[in-house]
Amino acid sequence: MNRNILFIIVAIIGVFILVTQTDLFSDADSIGSINGQSVSENKFNAYLKFKRIQVKTDEHRAELVKQYLEREALMRMAASQENLDKDLLEAEINDFKQQMYISRYFEQYLKDVVTDQAVQNYYVANAKDYEHKQAHVAHILFRVNKSMNENERAAKQTTAQDVYSKLKAGGVFEKLATDYSDDKHSAKKGGDLGWLKEGAINKQFSDKAFSLEQGQITEPFETPFGFHIVKLIEPPKTVKKPFEAVKGDIRYKLRQKAKAAEISKLRSAASIKVKGH
Repeated sequence: MNRNILFIIVAIIGVFILVTQTDLFSDADSIGSINGQSVSENKFNAYLKFKRIQVKTDEHRAELVKQYLEREALMRMAASQENLDKDLLEAEINDFKQQMYISRYFEQYLKDVVTDQAVQNYYVANAKDYEHKQAHVAHILFRVNKSMNENERAAKQTTAQDVYSKLKAGGVFEKLATDYSDDKHSAKKGGDLGWLKEGAINKQFSDKAFSLEQGQITEPFETPFGFHIVKLIEPPKTVKKPFEAVKGDIRYKLRQKAKAAEISKLRSAASIKVKGH
């Protein structure tokens, strides 16, 4: 066995013979000692909190203390050896410290700043952002695509005009939609598209639909999907998203904004100079 490893093992055994034979709780703020150096109870308690360990009994606590001291002793003995790249180790430790300090700081900061009340206040103050109009709409679609030639497109437009003429002459919209619409899904329901959010499909389609009176139909018009005849079944109404549905998005938005502002503030408070610049 390597002499250095043997030395470490023997030293640790010796340390724990000393520790276990000593009254670990003789000092109010100590759980024991390693090579005569007191080990703080506060640090041990912080370790339990970090690991989320619940102490169940006095015996359980004593075992945890022993494990903690053993691990601490091993770390100290390993750190005292000469075969470690101390600069590399320090860089790794410092990188972890940077991450933890920044992470823990913002975890607490954002918890204090972006409260439930702050989220609720934002929802109330920006109510318009969580409202939209929707209307109950039906259509008859005469589909066109890029592969069609001009004659084929013209034929679709002519069919749309013919159907519109039938409607003006008293034809039933639902029946004509079932017979002529290329939107087979809505055609099965007499052209009914349900309640559509304003601007959700196509701006031109939306502008036409939301400008109608209840029961009114449009003349055929074209969108990238083809030629449409639109009917307004029920007039537009304003719908507001409930707070429960959007509070997560609001909290995320407020946290991102608060974090960016605090990072800028902290950076401006630090005097940073790069050598040679």
